[in-house]
Amino acid sequence: MRYDLVIRNGMVATPNGMEALDIGVKDGRIAALGMLTQADAAEVFDAKGLTVLPGVIDTQVHFREPGLEHKEDLASGTAAAAMGGVTAVFEMPNTKPSTATAEELNDKIKRASGRAHCDFAFYVGATAENVEQLPELEKLPGCAGVKLFMGASTGDLLVADDATLERVLRHGRRRMAVHCEDEYRMRERKHLTEVAGATAHLHPEWRDAESALIATQRLIRLARKAGRRVHVLHVTTAQEMAFLADHKDIATVEATPQHLTLAAPDCYDRLGTFAQMNPPIRSAEHRAALWEAVRSGVVDVIGSDHAPHTKEEKAKPYPQSPSGMPGVQTLLPLLLDHMNQGKLSLQRLIDLTSAGAQRVFGLVGKGRIALGYDADFTVVDLKAKKTIEASWLKSKCGWSPFEGMTVTGWPMATIVRGAFAMRDGALQAPLGKPLRFGETLQPAE
Repeated sequence: MRYDLVIRNGMVATPNGMEALDIGVKDGRIAALGMLTQADAAEVFDAKGLTVLPGVIDTQVHFREPGLEHKEDLASGTAAAAMGGVTAVFEMPNTKPSTATAEELNDKIKRASGRAHCDFAFYVGATAENVEQLPELEKLPGCAGVKLFMGASTGDLLVADDATLERVLRHGRRRMAVHCEDEYRMRERKHLTEVAGATAHLHPEWRDAESALIATQRLIRLARKAGRRVHVLHVTTAQEMAFLADHKDIATVEATPQHLTLAAPDCYDRLGTFAQMNPPIRSAEHRAALWEAVRSGVVDVIGSDHAPHTKEEKAKPYPQSPSGMPGVQTLLPLLLDHMNQGKLSLQRLIDLTSAGAQRVFGLVGKGRIALGYDADFTVVDLKAKKTIEASWLKSKCGWSPFEGMTVTGWPMATIVRGAFAMRDGALQAPLGKPLRFGETLQPAE
């Protein structure tokens, strides 16, 4: 067989563990694993000294298109993903207009075609108005599932009351992603930010740990009543992690690199409103609980919650400043650095960034290096020391809360279905296609 690509001399993360072997790629899929020193190939990539991981999947990004392209668009957001070693993304629905209809979903897919630097899927946002359509919307090609906001964030999607939340849960079968902050408690506490000299230090006081826990408990109670699997996004509190550990049969859990890396009050001392996000960065005690949840297996996936705003917008005085920060490009470097510090193993990192996403969402052909799977690889130098610099960033917003941070571990190549999306720090041509999900596969004609 003549292969399209052979990756030689790397340490490869297979289902058996780390193995020194070669990978043969044909027609976008993994066709051979073994010693391929004599194999005929159109292209050979020498991965000597490098580690070949399954392609990293970021299951929570906000790329702002349509309507907010001055912050980010699908081309710049996926470019940032590819530069950071990410081979696939799930994009969120809170754009302008929100992604709440079949037409709006198809519009995003058309916009991404020919412009995306990695594979992609888009969430449909749940609203009181589209509840009846959700069972059909979640089956559409390119749909990552349904996303629901229990607390207001960027955009106009909000389902705050139990009655509508239960209706949404009963309309559909796929696992539903949920932003858990209790809108009613946050409205009651909003006055805490309306004081002279308010700073972002007040953000975790306003959107406090109790508001997150109340929402998560409400969600699980109603999910059980409706018999619907849910995915709790960006969990930030010790109390939520302890609660969710008892409900793993129905709920999967996401954590973010920001909440695992930063802590209050230091992040607000250093970064001010540039550290503001929803749910907030909390104290070191909560961060320690998140790491314990990673170690104990409560956390299923790491998503970046990449949510860019311009520097000018973020520099507004609190609380007029918008919540959110970029993160898709720094997700993997941060986790590799944490791994090198001994906070998680390479096996656990792989599970959180690829295998976990495949398992939770039923992705087809993604998430592992095995015969027949898509040839998605994130090639890293585990020992490279690099500083995160503005010149490296591809997000249109042009900044990162981690600028100036030196990390150990760095993405060297991003390969999507056998083609390079990034190689040796250089971005390649767009090649992204819609992701496929087992629960949305259509019968063959």
